Amino acid sequence: MSVPAITDLALLDVAGMAAADASAIAAGTPGAVLMERAGKAVADAVDRRTPPGARILVLCGPGNNGGDGFVAARLLARRGRPVTLGLVGDRDRLAGDAATMAQLWTGSVEPIAGIVPEAYGLIVDALFGAGLTRPLDGEVALAVEAVTASGRPVVAVDVPSGLSGDTGRHDGAVIRATETVTFFRPKPGHLLLPGRALCGTLTLADIGIGIEHGFPPDRPAFMFRNAPMLWQAEWPIHAADTHKFRRGTVLVVAGGLEGVGAPRLGARAALRVGAGLVTIACPPETLSAHAARGPDALMQRSVADGEALGRVLAQPRLSAVLIGPALGLDARAREAVAAVLRTERPAVFDADALTLIAQSGSLLHGLRRRGAASVMTPHEGEFARLFGSVEDIVQADSKLAKARRAAAHSGAVIVLKGSDTVIACPNGRAAINTTGTPALATAGSGDVLGGLIAGLLAQGMPAFEAACAAVWLHGRTGEVLGPGLIADDLPEAAARLLAEAMSSAAPG
Repeated sequence: MSVPAITDLALLDVAGMAAADASAIAAGTPGAVLMERAGKAVADAVDRRTPPGARILVLCGPGNNGGDGFVAARLLARRGRPVTLGLVGDRDRLAGDAATMAQLWTGSVEPIAGIVPEAYGLIVDALFGAGLTRPLDGEVALAVEAVTASGRPVVAVDVPSGLSGDTGRHDGAVIRATETVTFFRPKPGHLLLPGRALCGTLTLADIGIGIEHGFPPDRPAFMFRNAPMLWQAEWPIHAADTHKFRRGTVLVVAGGLEGVGAPRLGARAALRVGAGLVTIACPPETLSAHAARGPDALMQRSVADGEALGRVLAQPRLSAVLIGPALGLDARAREAVAAVLRTERPAVFDADALTLIAQSGSLLHGLRRRGAASVMTPHEGEFARLFGSVEDIVQADSKLAKARRAAAHSGAVIVLKGSDTVIACPNGRAAINTTGTPALATAGSGDVLGGLIAGLLAQGMPAFEAACAAVWLHGRTGEVLGPGLIADDLPEAAARLLAEAMSSAAPG
C-alpha cells in the first residue's frame, strides 16, 4: 500500500492544471486519451446517480469541457442510456480534441435554446470549465437558469458552468450541481465559498496525470486542503520524562472586568490542546474575579501596566502568548499589545488586538519587525480594517489571494476566518479549511480558536502548521457537537478529538 503524500492534499489553480495537462501530453499521453478518461469518469458518475431507464441530457460547450461531454454522451449511449446532446454554437467550429470527440458522437446534436430540462432525469453540465473569465450570457445564461429552475440533479464537469475555478465566485448565472467531477487535483474554487456549495459532492477522478506533471521541482505544491496529513508530522509528541514546562507555557493577556470570560475560554483551550501551564495576565482589579472562576488548573497573575507585562513576557520559561479576546481598546490595552509585539515569543493576535493594530501604524510596523512567529486571526471585518488601505490586497480576486498577500505584507500567518477559513503563511503556502458548521457562529468561538493555536505554538509547533491544526480541530469539534453548542463546550470536546486528529492518515 502506498504511503499518502502531502501532495494528495494539494490544490491546483487553473493555470497550474493547464500546465499539468500540457506536461502529461508532452510526456506521451495524448490529449484525446485524457479527454476519454475524463468523459468516462463523468459517465460513471451519471450511472451511479440514475436508474437504467432515466433520460440523460448532456449540455456541451465549445471547448474541451464540451469535449468531455461528448465522450460522456457516447459512453452513456453505448451503455443503453437514452441521451440527448445539446451544443452551444456550431459543431463544425469545434477544434482540437473536442472536435475529435464530437466526430465520434453518432447521435443528433440539438441547439440548447429549445431544450426543456424538466424532461430529463439528470443533466450533465459540460458547458464551460474552470478557466471561464467572463459572465455567462445570451442563450447559455438562459439555459443555465432553466437547468436551475428545473430542480433536476446535475453532474458538472470540472466546475459548475459560470464558476471560477480560482476564486469560487461567479458573476451572473451559474449551475448548481449535485455532483462535480474534477480531475487530478481540486482547484481553490471547489473549496472557497460560494463555489463549495455550488459544486455539491466533489469527485476527484484519476485520468493518468502524474504527480511529476502537476508538481515538478520548479512548481512545488503551495496550496492545500486543510486536513491532518498537512500538519501531523509537526504535531507535538511528548516523551515519558516530560514536565509542564517542557510541554510549553502560555500567557493569555486579559482586559477589564466586563470581559473576564473571553480570555479564559482561550486559556482553557490552550490547556486542553496540551500546553503544560497557562496563566491569565490581568489588571489588578480583575484578579479576584479570575481567581473565583475555574478551572483551578488555570493560573492568574496581576499585571498593572505595559511595563509590568513586559517583565512577565521576559520570563525565560514563557513559550507563547495569546492577546486580544476582550482586551479592550483603551490606552492600557494598547500598551499591552505593544509589549507583546516587542517580545521574542510566538504570539497569537486576535479580536481587540487586531483592532488596535489596525488603528496604529506603529503597532503594525512592530508586527512586521517581530523576530518571533506571529499569527493573526481576523474575521472579514477585522481583515478589512487591517488591510483595507493596501491596494495590492484589496484588489486580490479571491479570499485565498487576499490572505496570501496579507501574510506576505504583515510577516504573520493569517487565519482569515469564515465558513471557508483560509490559513496563509508569509512564504506563500496556504490552506483552505472545510471542517466546521454554522453552530460555531457563537460568542466566544473565536477565543477558543486563538487558545488552540497558542497552545500548539507553546509546544513548539511551527506557526503555519499550528494554525492549520487548530482551525481543523476547531471546525471538526463544531461538527461533532452540532446545533446548540456554546463556546464553553469546545475546549473539552476538542480534547476528546485529539486522537482522531493524530490517527487520521487519509485526507479528510
